[in-house]
Amino acid sequence: MRADGRIDTVAGEPIPESAARDSPGTIIVPGFIDTHVHGGGGRDLMEGGDAAATIARVHARHGTTSLLATTMTAPLADLESAFAAVAPHCRTRAAGGARILGVHLEGPYLSAERLGAQPDYARGFNEAEFRRLHGIAPIRVVTLAPEVDANREAIAMLSALGVRVQLGHSEASYEAGVDALAKGASGFTHLFNAMSGLHHRAPGLAGAALAHADYAEIIPDLLHVHPGAIRAALRCVPRLFCVTDSTAAAGMPDGEYRLGRQAVHKCLGGVRLPDGTLAGSTLTMDEAFRNLVDHLRLSLAEASRRTSAFAADFLGATDRGRIEAGAWADLAVFDRDLRLTAVYAEGEAIALADA
Repeated sequence: MRADGRIDTVAGEPIPESAARDSPGTIIVPGFIDTHVHGGGGRDLMEGGDAAATIARVHARHGTTSLLATTMTAPLADLESAFAAVAPHCRTRAAGGARILGVHLEGPYLSAERLGAQPDYARGFNEAEFRRLHGIAPIRVVTLAPEVDANREAIAMLSALGVRVQLGHSEASYEAGVDALAKGASGFTHLFNAMSGLHHRAPGLAGAALAHADYAEIIPDLLHVHPGAIRAALRCVPRLFCVTDSTAAAGMPDGEYRLGRQAVHKCLGGVRLPDGTLAGSTLTMDEAFRNLVDHLRLSLAEASRRTSAFAADFLGATDRGRIEAGAWADLAVFDRDLRLTAVYAEGEAIALADA
């Protein structure tokens, strides 16, 4: 490991995967990359203040070494406040925390009919608003509903800026989804959730993803998406990658928490609005990794790609999500029961106490 936090050399031969979980040694995988994080440790990103630093520390203790701070649909003033608070953390990684690679702007350019747990501030794309926010902190991903005229017209411009456009929170038809991909959209936000579903005569946005996507997010907490649907997506989407969509309730006991301007309740392993609507998750990426291996029976190598490398590739972060000379020394270390035993973020050993 070099003094600058990057991997110097990789030596030795890996143990064959068939023997890895029978070995007394450790299992080392690239640190996880989570492109959809709203909160954790009782803090919500939209609070501003020092919430981002707390969230980055909480997720680092669960193996996430890079993440995108994800905002909620909100008035511009609320978004500006959240962006201003997260901006310093996009420039400098706080000690003990994950690297915040930028912002995932999940709305406000959504469908009012598919808000899910998003507050009712959906509106069409506004270039001046977007550029204002992007000037405060770097926007890496935008989720939008492509059936809204202003949103659809913005896709090419956003792609030209290097912003990754994901389709989601949308009532779009299959045809509208395919058209958006042709215009430059490159992914789908929490596949199956808050989007028009698959029907054999109306494939919807989910059908467009299964038929045409190279990349899509999915939440593998086994609550948001049935394991059978995850298996279907794994067969259809070559670079399907995992996200947590985690809220302030992640890592916390049952009770009431904030998600943007709304109160949400954690109970029975989930987070919901008072009307029962799922409202993000309590998932952490180490749990996502275990679910892929122990419940969906993916190999350790494939589970690792879907929790790190594919997200890195989606973001164009070629020096993350892999264990090779010159890459950042972002590592998650497990025992053979897939219990997390150590985490390194850019070469720094992360304390796992109180995780």
